[in-house]
Amino acid sequence: MLRWLRDFVLPTAACQDAEQPTRYETLFQALDRNGDGVVDIGELQEGLRNLGIPLGQDAEEKIFTTGDVNKDGKLDFEEFMKYLKDHEKKMKLAFKSLDKNNDGKIEASEIVQSLQTLGLTISEQQAELILQSIDVDGTMTVDWNEWRDYFLFNPVTDIEEIIRFWKHSTGIDIGDSLTIPDEFTEDEKKSGQWWRQLLAGGIAGAVSRTSTAPLDRLKIMMQVHGSKSDKMNIFGGFRQMVKEGGIRSLWRGNGTNVIKIAPETAVKFWAYEQYKKLLTEEGQKIGTFERFISGSMAGATAQTFIYPMEVMKTRLAVGKTGQYSGIYDCAKKILKHEGLGAFYKGYVPNLLGIIPYAGIDLAVYELLKSYWLDNFAKDSVNPGVMVLLGCGALSSTCGQLASYPLALVRTRMQAQAMLEGSPQLNMVGLFRRIISKEGIPGLYRGITPNFMKVLPAVGISYVVYENMKQTLGVTRK
Repeated sequence: MLRWLRDFVLPTAACQDAEQPTRYETLFQALDRNGDGVVDIGELQEGLRNLGIPLGQDAEEKIFTTGDVNKDGKLDFEEFMKYLKDHEKKMKLAFKSLDKNNDGKIEASEIVQSLQTLGLTISEQQAELILQSIDVDGTMTVDWNEWRDYFLFNPVTDIEEIIRFWKHSTGIDIGDSLTIPDEFTEDEKKSGQWWRQLLAGGIAGAVSRTSTAPLDRLKIMMQVHGSKSDKMNIFGGFRQMVKEGGIRSLWRGNGTNVIKIAPETAVKFWAYEQYKKLLTEEGQKIGTFERFISGSMAGATAQTFIYPMEVMKTRLAVGKTGQYSGIYDCAKKILKHEGLGAFYKGYVPNLLGIIPYAGIDLAVYELLKSYWLDNFAKDSVNPGVMVLLGCGALSSTCGQLASYPLALVRTRMQAQAMLEGSPQLNMVGLFRRIISKEGIPGLYRGITPNFMKVLPAVGISYVVYENMKQTLGVTRK
């Protein structure tokens, strides 16, 4: 495809600045299907499809947003030429930043070195796969012409976009809030895209959590009451909840779970940015280790801020019909009967659970990414939606599995004041009690409904997230 583009549309002789208008004009005429002197979005999409030019996601919208100066929904030749000229300048800067030895071509070792400075470690073999998708003449190096032709209509501006293909997006919500926050570019921060993405993720999380709330409440019930009877299973648990409080009781505690999304996301995002500044030099790109530490500390900060809501969510979920009339009534009764300290019961195991969750989530995701690049990246480094969703769901599930015993102890500590005759044990005491009475399997009670909600949660949150981004005008590079 790139050879055809160079030979037919972009003759080599036309690479000189003096002949650029001719080159642009030839390409413009190929896209202007009806010959009316302007290119609309439909013509651009059809024309690029016919030319076989590879695009990033939503590249057409990005081109129009940037190139349509008079905002009439069409590109005339002047706008088209200006966009390509400006884009080539950006791509020239990106090319020079990768060409470390200034020899006019990019090699695999330079790709490895550049990605390391951006916090992404890949092997030289993986870098060669990236080069293969751009290299036209089979030299295993990429010169300026190959680089420019490959990215001509792809509205990326630098090598960071390769990393952004693999962005482990927090728009995918599986009900837990211990993931490391998203990275946003300076352009996204200045344009306001960052808060739109966070809002889209928050709404997606609310819909996803509400859709899977019955499984979440069942998990909590099995964590708290499972030790009383080994007979509590998924079917029996649902039957018991419906018998006690009706169908609506399956969503008990969900309101608190949804409400806490906004403050938690805001605090986590703010804290993550502050910790990144503390751990990196000014202008330096954050590495994987620094990202893990910053993300874990941001998660701990956010959890400290909203933890009373976690306690109320558990109390509401475990509570019987009529015990609490709502969130405010629950808070008032806890404060009256148990004091302020009750709002932080289980805080220590919750805090300790952040490290294994975030660490394993990040490590497994990086491992899956490396495996895909090694074995399946042939024509493009873009893995596609299904691969990203699968990697994200699997890595988060592994993170949950590692931190689950701590999550179970946290939940029991939050709820043990509600259980008649139950001793008020600390974290170590609860661990000993569970292992002595129930064995190691006791630390994993309720994990089946927890895993059952992963796939529907991922699917629902992704669909809502993508639709909300479109509604809010979030452009994807």
